[in-house]
Amino acid sequence: MRILQLCHKSPWPPKDGGAIAMLTMAKGFSLLGHDVHVLAMNTRKHQTRLDEIPDDLKEKMHFELANVPAKITLFGAVSNLLFSKLPYQATRFIEADFNRQLVRILKNNEFDLVQLEGLYLCSYIPTIREHSKALIAYRAHNVEHEIWERTAMVTPGIKRIYLKILAQRIKQFERNQLNKYDLLVPITDRDGDFLDKLGNTKPKHTTQTGIDLATLVPKAGQLEYPSLFHLGALDWAPNQEGLLWFMKHAWKKLRKKYPTLKFYVAGRNAPEWLQAKLNRKNVVFLGEVEDAYAFMNSKAIMVVPLLSGSGMRVKVIEGLALGKAIVSTTIGAEGIAVEKGKHLLLVNDANEFIEAISQLIDNRIDYDQLCKNAIDFIHEKFDNLAIAESLTDFYKQHLHG
Repeated sequence: MRILQLCHKSPWPPKDGGAIAMLTMAKGFSLLGHDVHVLAMNTRKHQTRLDEIPDDLKEKMHFELANVPAKITLFGAVSNLLFSKLPYQATRFIEADFNRQLVRILKNNEFDLVQLEGLYLCSYIPTIREHSKALIAYRAHNVEHEIWERTAMVTPGIKRIYLKILAQRIKQFERNQLNKYDLLVPITDRDGDFLDKLGNTKPKHTTQTGIDLATLVPKAGQLEYPSLFHLGALDWAPNQEGLLWFMKHAWKKLRKKYPTLKFYVAGRNAPEWLQAKLNRKNVVFLGEVEDAYAFMNSKAIMVVPLLSGSGMRVKVIEGLALGKAIVSTTIGAEGIAVEKGKHLLLVNDANEFIEAISQLIDNRIDYDQLCKNAIDFIHEKFDNLAIAESLTDFYKQHLHG
């Protein structure tokens, strides 16, 4: 097949869940012998250059970048609130230059399939229809409005009112995009069922983010046991609120119980105010680490205290692949068909967090077994090539239909 992937940010470098999900799928398509063309928005927040993309990747697929600022400003948010019915998040990704570049690619190439990576690419469906006969697949990385609804619930003050309005607008935008595509590709079964209830009637195929098992290799040689760690984008509100909740309600008691225990926090773009709040005894703030997998391999217990968000957390999948013992809220592990207590420990309040972490610190046998089960689970369920093959089989059925 000839596949065009449209991305709301560059898949390279793969330093967050969205970029990893897009890149692993592109790699899977390419390894299966499909002709892959990637057009990505080059935003201010996720800026890259073509010469930074490794040559071996560019040999497997064709990359193009389109400059789309997608910047967030107070003036822009207020103006949108007062003078537009569209959600601010969507308007940031509507860009004439991107549309022109898309038209040029569609005119110069004949594609069998266009895969939209995320909700806000759906704005370009009319352009694709006008200039191509390709099937259009919407890959829903999450239920977008649910992220904002949950974030609003845990946000105090006047900001909560704004987030509720934004969530309502995103929900309406999400509804308006339903069924404009030909095929729906949710990341999780849960999200697929949610979108069906919202109004989707198109054929769907759940496609989780796969893992390159040759890249994520567990290495326990330098393991610091016991130790806690958190890894994720630190400019993302759900990660911020979850971390601060954990620090306030669980970490203080854990440090008192285990005076030498360290909690390592790593991730990109941490604002200064968050760094200041993380400046606590035995909390080691590292910022963006050069090698995320080496960092994860060196630490023992991964904590995922998410209270909001939607979709599937790729960092949890990577942690399982690296044999990490993971303690997560139900939301943090949402969309991943783990067996509670076997593949990771699921908790929903501070006391359960403390009990689960204590169990892993006090009983090395339980810790080691959880790590082994995690690796086995990923090898059975998340092989990227098998996932990509299943999705392309789904696409071929509808192409031939």
